Amino acid sequence: MREYLPLLIVGAVIGVFSAAFIAAYMIARKKLKDPDNERSISDREIIRRLLSYAKPYRKSFAVAFLTMAFSIVYDIMSPLLIGHIEETVTKDFELSYLLSVVALYAGILIVSLACTYAQSMILQKAGQKILTAIRQDTFRHIEELSHEQLNEIPVGKLVTRVSNDPNSILYMFTNILVTLLKNALVIIGVLVAMFALNVELTLMVLCFVPFIVFFTVIFRWFSRRVHRGVTNATTDMNTFLSENLSGMKVTQIFNREDRKMKDFLQRSVKLKRAKYSRLLVFGVFRPMVNMLYYSSILFLFYLGSKGYIDNVSFLGQVISSATLVSFYMYIAKFFNPIMNLAEQFDMLQRSFASAEKIFRVLDIEPGIKDADDAIELDEIRGEIEFRDVWFCYKPDEWVLKGVSFHVMPKETVAFVGATGAGKTTILSLICHNYEIQKGQILIDGIDIRKIKISSLRSKFGQMLQDVFLFSGDIRSNILLGKDDCSDEKVMEACRMVNADRFINRLDDGLDEIVRERGNNFSAGQRQLISFARTIVHEPSVIILDEATANIDTETEALIQESLERIKSIGTMLVVAHRLSTIQHSDKIIVLSKGQIIEEGNHQQLLEKKGHYYNLYRLQYTKQQLSGT
Repeated sequence: MREYLPLLIVGAVIGVFSAAFIAAYMIARKKLKDPDNERSISDREIIRRLLSYAKPYRKSFAVAFLTMAFSIVYDIMSPLLIGHIEETVTKDFELSYLLSVVALYAGILIVSLACTYAQSMILQKAGQKILTAIRQDTFRHIEELSHEQLNEIPVGKLVTRVSNDPNSILYMFTNILVTLLKNALVIIGVLVAMFALNVELTLMVLCFVPFIVFFTVIFRWFSRRVHRGVTNATTDMNTFLSENLSGMKVTQIFNREDRKMKDFLQRSVKLKRAKYSRLLVFGVFRPMVNMLYYSSILFLFYLGSKGYIDNVSFLGQVISSATLVSFYMYIAKFFNPIMNLAEQFDMLQRSFASAEKIFRVLDIEPGIKDADDAIELDEIRGEIEFRDVWFCYKPDEWVLKGVSFHVMPKETVAFVGATGAGKTTILSLICHNYEIQKGQILIDGIDIRKIKISSLRSKFGQMLQDVFLFSGDIRSNILLGKDDCSDEKVMEACRMVNADRFINRLDDGLDEIVRERGNNFSAGQRQLISFARTIVHEPSVIILDEATANIDTETEALIQESLERIKSIGTMLVVAHRLSTIQHSDKIIVLSKGQIIEEGNHQQLLEKKGHYYNLYRLQYTKQQLSGT
């Protein structure tokens, strides 16, 4: 009994640690809830979808796995060679033989290092290609989402899905998959070699495997949840930054810096705590495995030295010094992959958590999709018809109620009404940005639901109240990727809308730098660039939605002059609060609470002395009082 006292002590320590770990697990399982309220995607489904991206590069992975075989041979053979060298030195010393064994060991090592380098380069190249494919698919899918869906999803969240999350997935293809497979093969090979050397000592090592499996299962449960917490906190932080950095001017104007700082600190603390939780889970698992490793070393020294002294173990196998040395190295080879499993699981769960977020975005069905029998339009005349159209953004809160009107080709039609009457909604529906609940919208007599969305929208040019300019230069903002357009054509469009007047005064002309959102240009200049952008794309239907609302009188006059020039281009739909902008329209449609209440040209509506007449009188009186 006294002989086995050290073993009993070590066993008791392992039992105490295991009991403590189980207790911590049961408590944490109740407290550590999944931070994501959405249904999680199973690991099997995540792996299946990720491997579909790796399929085109299966040859690269096959070569990487082939080179991996050489490093596995080194891991399995090196302990045997070291043990053989030790036995040669202590017993049958022969220099020439010793040098040959050392040379063999060095050769295997050099080949293994070369293969490891080749494997790393192959996987990095394949991983970057996979990463690019995931980013492209995610961005392409976001482009397909409807306006309603894009309004519901925070911009910062989408930015995180496209930029940050794919980086976490990269580790899975460049490191984790190959390492896990390699470690599994190394463990199997090491066990075979250990059984061949000494069964008793191998069985001693295997006594620790159930504890390792148990700790690994618990670690996996913890790890997945804390990684989701980190991912959610990171997304929340990015969303907050995206919104508040864009609105920093408003924060400063209203002197709310302290309040925003408090909000930022809350999110920063949340992210810090999430990362602390991840560190804690990682920090507990590895010491537990280390404890098992050192315990196995103690067992080896105890049983091995006892068998070495007695020159035989209880199973009758001889234990030599070479066996002890080889077993010492094999135990390290056996436990090293398991100890590294914590780091690999950390990266794996990080990859799974990020992949899960990306796949949730990819699983969002676009709110508006092409019908199976949708057609391409080569060109359109610009005839537009609404037939008893009903539409609402929220159920039973109707924005349009039975709206019907008819616009002839190349006709200029204006929509007038109070805020919320449905003017902008009508323009959005014509471009098929939303699905209507009832009725029909026809373009040249064809239901827009039977026209491919890309084909339909390519025939429209829009000028909005809030002009968005991209970072770059004036030319790129006008062209928006229309590379077949020459500078002469660009300047022709600029002259048509009077944008050339300020562009020609710039030092670099069309090459003038445009900063973020065009903040180095005035509102009027941004609107004129937007107008030129619309013209250069040669639309069949031009939409102006409050295009003159935020500009000065001089720029409005320039746009008015431009409108007269471009009337012949195609059908024009205009929304404007300033009635002076639309009084020369062929038809004016007056809306109120989602219904058409008046329709006619400027003179006809004035003669009716109805709602439009009252609006005109009100604006005319204000202009007289202001002296304009």
